[in-house]
Amino acid sequence: MTPNRIVNEDLDNIIQYDIDWKQFDGKTVLISGANGFLPAYIVETLLHLKYKGIISDILVLALVRNREKAEKKFAHHLDNHALQFIVKDVCEVDNIEQKIDFIIHAASQASPKYYGTDPVGTLKANTIGTYNMLELARKHHVQSMLNFSSSEVYGNITPENGIRESDYGFIDICNVRSCYCESKRMGETMCVSFALQYGVKVKTVRPFHTYGPGMLLDDGRVFADFVGNIIRNEDIIMTSDGSAERAFCYLTDATKAFFKILLEGENGQSYNMGNPSGNLTIKELAQTLVAMYPERKLTAKFKVQEGPYLQSKVSINLPNVDKLHALGWTPEVTPFEGFKRTIESYK
Repeated sequence: MTPNRIVNEDLDNIIQYDIDWKQFDGKTVLISGANGFLPAYIVETLLHLKYKGIISDILVLALVRNREKAEKKFAHHLDNHALQFIVKDVCEVDNIEQKIDFIIHAASQASPKYYGTDPVGTLKANTIGTYNMLELARKHHVQSMLNFSSSEVYGNITPENGIRESDYGFIDICNVRSCYCESKRMGETMCVSFALQYGVKVKTVRPFHTYGPGMLLDDGRVFADFVGNIIRNEDIIMTSDGSAERAFCYLTDATKAFFKILLEGENGQSYNMGNPSGNLTIKELAQTLVAMYPERKLTAKFKVQEGPYLQSKVSINLPNVDKLHALGWTPEVTPFEGFKRTIESYK
C-alpha cells in the first residue's frame, strides 16, 4: 500500500474494474521505464492485486535507468519481494534471466523539454529500445506485450469526429521535434512486423493527454505546469492564446485501458486512449483550475511568448476511441474531479 490516500483510492478503484486479473497470478511482468508517470501506476496496480489478495503471487521486474530515483518512487515497496529493479538502459538490454510472461514497454522521454536538448536519446528508446523489448517478447514467447506509443504519431490533423487510428497527418521530418513522433511511428511498425513474422502477441496504445498523481510538475507539459501553479498558490500565466484543444484523461481511466488492451486487445493493433468528453481548451483548463479554489483569489493570465521547449503545432488533438470502446472501456472521471484529485494528491 502506498502512503498516499488519493493513490490508494485510485488503486482500489482500478482493481475493481472488469478485467480477469487472475491472468497475472504467479506470472512475471517486465515493465520498461517503470519510473515513469504512466508505468508507475501499472507497477502499483500489479502489486496492489497481491496486497488485496486478488492474486497470490506475482513478480514485477521494473526496468529503470536510475536506481536512486526508483527506490525513492517505490520506497514503500523496498521490502516487497514481488518487486525487483533491473537497472539498465532499455537500449542496452539483451537478455533477462527470469522467464517473462508479460512485457509493458513504456521507456521513453515523453516530455517536450527533451526533444530539443536530447533528440538522439529520445529516438533511441523508441526504436532500439522497442526492438530489444520485442526480441525479449519473441524469445520468451510472452502471453502479451503492450507497447506505449503516442497521439503525436498523427501529426498535424484535425478530423471533425476525432482522430481515428487510421488517420495520419503531416509531420516535418526535418524538424528536430519529430525525433519523438517519427520514432514512435517506427516503433509501431516494428511491433506490426514482429507480430506478422514471429507471431509476437504485441499491442500498441496511443495515449492522448493523461494526467494524475505522480506526474512531474516541471516536465514542460502545460497541464502539469498549471497544476504546479495551483499547488504553489501562483497565478496561471499562459504563454499562448489558450485556444488549443486537448482531451484530458485521468490516470485511473488510463490505467484500466492499458490493462484492457494488454489482456484483450487484438495482436498487431493500435488503440487510441483518451477521454473525448474531457475536451477543454488550454484557456478553459486554466480557468477551471483557478475556479476550484476561489478562496485563493488566483487568476489566469496571458503572456504570449516562446516557451522553454519545442511546442506542438497541432491546435486540436481529440481522439476517437471507438476501438477501445469495443473492448468495453469507457472513461468515467471528469476533468474537474480528476484535476481536483491530482492537486489533492500532492498535499
